[in-house]
Amino acid sequence: MELDFERCYRAVDSRDPRFDGWFYTGVTSTGIYCRPSCPAMTPKRQNVRFFPSAAAAQGAGLRACRRCRPDAAPGSPHWDVRADLVGRAMRLIADGVVDRDGVPGLAVRLGYTERHLHRMLRAELGAGPLALARAQRAQTARILVETTGLGLAEVAFAAGFGSVRQFNDTIREVYGVTPSELRVGRSSRQPAGGAGTISLRLAHRPPLHAGALLDFLALRALPGVEEVRDGAYHRGLRLPHGPGTAVLTPADGHVAATLRLADMRDLAPAVARCRRLLDLDADPVAVDATLAGNPALAPAVAAEPGVRLPHTVDGFETAVRAVTTQQVSLRSARTTLTRLIAGARPADGPVAGGPPGGPRAFPTPAEVLAAPDEAFRMPAARRATIRAVARAVADGELDLEPGGDREEAARHLAALPGVGPWTAGYLAMRALGDPDVILATDLGVRRGAAALGLPDDPKTLTAYADRWRPWRSYATIRLWRAA
Repeated sequence: MELDFERCYRAVDSRDPRFDGWFYTGVTSTGIYCRPSCPAMTPKRQNVRFFPSAAAAQGAGLRACRRCRPDAAPGSPHWDVRADLVGRAMRLIADGVVDRDGVPGLAVRLGYTERHLHRMLRAELGAGPLALARAQRAQTARILVETTGLGLAEVAFAAGFGSVRQFNDTIREVYGVTPSELRVGRSSRQPAGGAGTISLRLAHRPPLHAGALLDFLALRALPGVEEVRDGAYHRGLRLPHGPGTAVLTPADGHVAATLRLADMRDLAPAVARCRRLLDLDADPVAVDATLAGNPALAPAVAAEPGVRLPHTVDGFETAVRAVTTQQVSLRSARTTLTRLIAGARPADGPVAGGPPGGPRAFPTPAEVLAAPDEAFRMPAARRATIRAVARAVADGELDLEPGGDREEAARHLAALPGVGPWTAGYLAMRALGDPDVILATDLGVRRGAAALGLPDDPKTLTAYADRWRPWRSYATIRLWRAA
C-alpha cells in the first residue's frame, strides 16, 4: 500500500491520534517504530520511514516504542470494512486463524492459494500472513506478561508461539527486552476476577458515542446471554478453545474490557470480537463528515458525534435473531428467543470460577437443530427458516463470520426459504460488517426518516440514501435512533 510521505509526516508532526493504526512511523536513527500520535520529539524527515503495518516495521528490523505502545493502537479502518481478500484475511488473522490452522488453513478459509494470499498481503501490508500473525502474538504475549501471573512458558503457548525459544526471540526483537524485563515494574498479580481473568483497555478513534452503543445493545439484550448493567455491557462468548465472558465499559478515551477465559489461548480472538462488536476500529470522523453533509442528518451528527455500527460476536446468533424479528416487535422477539435458548441443548457452561448465573454463549447451530419443535414458539415457516440457516452454517455452506465473503453469503441467503432482502441486508450490516446498507423497508428506519422530514417510502428512501454512500449502514443506525 502506497503511503504519501508528506501527508503521513504532517500527521506525525501534529501528533494526530486519528491516524493511529492507519500507518506506523519508523525512525531509523533510533531503530524504533511508533504510532503517529507518539508524544516523543518529531523525528527528522531523513530519519523517517512509514509502514502500513506493525509487521512491516518489524520486518525492517525496528522494535516497538515502549512509550506510545504502537501495538495497542486501533486497527486500520481499511481492513475493518473492506470486503476483498486482504480485508477478509486481516479479520481472520486477528481472530487467530493462523495460530490455530496455519497459513494453509487461512488460505482454505479464503478460497485462494497460499502463494496468491502471500503476494496480496505483501503488496498491501508489507508483510505476509506469518509475519502479521507473529506481530499479533507479540502483542498478546505482552498483555499476558504485564497483566497476569502466568509463568512465562505458559504465556508463550497461550499467545500462540510454538516454543519458548521462539517466544523469547520474538519479544526481544519486537520490544528490545526479554520477557522477564518486560514484566519488571508491572503488576503480575491476578486481577480481581481471579485466574483466567484479564483486564485491558481497548483503544478507539475519537469520538465515540458510548450511549448510542449501550442503548442499541440494551434494547436487544437476550436474558442469560447478555445484559447492560451499570453502564457496562456483559455477555457470554463462544471461543475456539472454550467459553468466556466479557464486560465492556466505555471510559474516557478507551473501553475497559474484563475478559474471563476458560483457555488463555482465546485472548486474541476475544479481543478481536469485542473490538468488532463495538466497531472500535471505525473512522468516525470520515463517517460523520459524509452524513453531516446532508441537512436532515447534520443536527443529529452535531448532537451525537461518533455513533458506531454495532456488529456481532456470533454471526449465526445474529441470523437467528434476524429471522425471529421478522414482522414482530423487538420485545416479542426477545421472548421467543429466550424460550428457544432454554429449549435448545445446553450451551457450554460458565467459565470455571465465574459468577453463578453469569452470561453464557448463544446455542450452536447443532444445538438449535437438535431443539424440539415446542422450543420454537413461532410459525412453522419461520421455524423451518431458522433450521435451514442452522444447517447451512453447520455444513459450512454459509459463512456469517467477519472473514466471510459478503457476495457469496448473500447468494446463499437468497437461496434459503424465508430469507428476504431485509434479513439479508441486516446480516450484511451487522454480521459481515458491510458499512453501506440501507434497510429502507424497515419500519423503524421509515419512522426515523419521517421524523427527520425525509421520504419514508422505501423506494424513494433508497434513492435518497445514495447521498450517504459509502456509509449508509451508519445512516441506518441514526434513523433508528431518530425513531
